[in-house]
Amino acid sequence: MNISQQFAPPFKLIAPFFIIGLVGLLTSCLMLFAIDISQLHYQDAYILSVVHTFFLTFVMMIIFGAMAQLIPVVLEVEHFAVELYYAIYPLLFIGSVLMIAGFLYIPTILPFGGLIVCVGFLIFFGETTLTILKVTKLNFAIVSVIIANIFLIIGLTYGIIMAIGYAGILNIEILKLLSSHIFSLVFGYVFITIIGLSMTLLPMFWLSHSFSWRSVKIALGLLSLAIVFILFDTSLLTDIAYVLLFLGFGFYIYEIYIIYHTRVRLEKDIYYLSMVFSFVSFVTTVGLFIWYMISQNEQMLYGAFWFGSFGFVAFIISGHLYKIVPFLIWYERFAPLVGKQKVPMLHDMIDDRSANIGFVFNSLGVVVSGVSIILKLDTVFTIGVLLLSIGSVILIKDIIYIIKFKENKI
Repeated sequence: MNISQQFAPPFKLIAPFFIIGLVGLLTSCLMLFAIDISQLHYQDAYILSVVHTFFLTFVMMIIFGAMAQLIPVVLEVEHFAVELYYAIYPLLFIGSVLMIAGFLYIPTILPFGGLIVCVGFLIFFGETTLTILKVTKLNFAIVSVIIANIFLIIGLTYGIIMAIGYAGILNIEILKLLSSHIFSLVFGYVFITIIGLSMTLLPMFWLSHSFSWRSVKIALGLLSLAIVFILFDTSLLTDIAYVLLFLGFGFYIYEIYIIYHTRVRLEKDIYYLSMVFSFVSFVTTVGLFIWYMISQNEQMLYGAFWFGSFGFVAFIISGHLYKIVPFLIWYERFAPLVGKQKVPMLHDMIDDRSANIGFVFNSLGVVVSGVSIILKLDTVFTIGVLLLSIGSVILIKDIIYIIKFKENKI
């Protein structure tokens, strides 16, 4: 895959997405302290506020920032209107805050927050679509982006309808729309986007070559079909969808296994540790979800959600930040100085000791909290959340260290 930095936007455009996203992660962790895991329920307003804080202010914010950088780099075309990203992050942030306040305090403002988020999403969708239209030849990453963005709009539509119903403006059965909303956004947008980006970034950072793409292409097809079946909301198609979903997970895990074993770079740095923990968490998530399907024990479902979100998604994002942010800073700040003076290597810009300490806190926090959710150990859960919160603070410190890196630190 040819990857060019020629069309990448300036870091000052992307930085707010990453900074707000990391603050969103820390906020999510701090909100976890108020949760009583013995009373967990997916319809609880506070749980909904935590989930939306995590996915809107952290996951979606970081993904949008990363996509601003990676779409033109991979496609080798300029953004259609990159300046629109200056409007996306304020809209997403303000809308998210209003939605969270709606869940916690004033339900009537929930749809207004959702509408603002919707505008931000639509701007992102429109700009991405118009950028892709400038390309004459598509690759796997862009096909996955197209599919993910279609599910983004579908999930967003369900979300707006649910927000109006939650506020009491429209009389609807919210639970009937919940699975379509979750599957469209979490599996359809977030997970398929991760698949597309991971197939671009993992081989690049691990120097993996000459591997087959067959498994991941099958995974993408199975997952997309599974989500479509979920949207039809019939018993038979839903059962088939779950089978396709697990098969898709299996093919994707196998593809990651292939990339791992064909890698040339064997250094066990923070990126390696984060990716390994992320995909171990993903396997754990699938296992717990299968256990839930068999036993109907809701703690297994909550455990699966925990390892899938704070384990798989959070670690795959944080691990890539340790690669993406140093490269962006180096390219903008030090690339023009090459041949004129001594410039740092990318690994010089990372505080390895701090990153490894943060990894220990975060990984222990995920495991301790995850086990306590499954076993309903409230005190242990608090300890796990404390570890996770400390790890999040260290992650923020590390990224700020990279952003502020100067020549005199070489």
